[in-house]
Amino acid sequence: MITKERIMEIIGNYDLDNLSIATVCSHSSLQIFDGARKEGFRTIGICVKKPPRFYDAFPRSKPDEFIIVDSYKDIPGIVDQLVSKNAIIIPHGSFVEYLGHKNFVDLAVPSFGNRAVLEWESDREKERVWLEGAGIHMPRKVNPRDINGPVMVKYDGAKGGKGFFIAKNYEEFKEHLKPDEKFTIQEFITGTRYYFHYFYSPLRQEGYRLSEGILEMLSMDRRVESNADEIFRLGSPRELEEAGIHPTYVVTGNVPLVARESLLPLIFELGEKVVEESLNLFGGMIGPFCLETVVTDNLEIKVFEISARIVAGTNLYLNGSPYSDLIEPGLSTGKRIAQEIKYAKSINQLDKILS
Repeated sequence: MITKERIMEIIGNYDLDNLSIATVCSHSSLQIFDGARKEGFRTIGICVKKPPRFYDAFPRSKPDEFIIVDSYKDIPGIVDQLVSKNAIIIPHGSFVEYLGHKNFVDLAVPSFGNRAVLEWESDREKERVWLEGAGIHMPRKVNPRDINGPVMVKYDGAKGGKGFFIAKNYEEFKEHLKPDEKFTIQEFITGTRYYFHYFYSPLRQEGYRLSEGILEMLSMDRRVESNADEIFRLGSPRELEEAGIHPTYVVTGNVPLVARESLLPLIFELGEKVVEESLNLFGGMIGPFCLETVVTDNLEIKVFEISARIVAGTNLYLNGSPYSDLIEPGLSTGKRIAQEIKYAKSINQLDKILS
């Protein structure tokens, strides 16, 4: 991974009065560009082959300029261009997945957040060490030959649910497994899925205080998955199975949610524990992150995954959520990222939020 010293050396040659915000034209780029523009930054969209036409329909979110590559794997080849434009990269799930974990951590362009988190987030074994070390309740991990009830089989990386499947016994597991993919098996927890969108600032002191900085709750959502959210209109699980129809879990969209207010103390406690453990393990998880959870009928919250960057569920809230509006009217996660960069620059502490 590129060293912090090298990144700060690059920043030292930037014109800090003319910083640009750059990201890949996908995932949550519309709100990232919109939020950056609202905070006075120029914006750069990285795209393949040609600029996507749909940006013309959304002028407030259209980047000030595009940098075109033949493939996302070619992004390391535009490093000099990005640096010459005083660019700060905002990573999102598609950015990291398309470019590749190893290429991203070596990219010689300042990036918002701590790149060290990728080692812990992208490997499900290390992710479990992190979350359980924080005292988080997770679904039980299951060995393939011990499957004796519904389990969820997941592959590593940010795949948007693609290829994930439920198995009820070892035979079903073998039938659906992609043998070349690294996987993990978790017990299937029944309940309501909630995706909590937090923001951790190591810089600010007013708010929900942690050992260092503050924790914010910006929004929450539930994912719409194809075909799992509609398939049971066709019949009972047994009828579908007999017909050879199986649920799939590819994320196609998101639905807004709010939690009952009595759950908020526990929701903040979960976020606090995860951040504090990240400070102990790798120096902290900076900026937006999401805990992906199931809330049971006993009001217990089980965390089955963490996304340590901006997630697409925040796209629901370009003009604020019922939670972020109580911090600042119209506050999106994209805008909150831009605010943190702007504030760090103003107090000469960009080193605390960039890597």
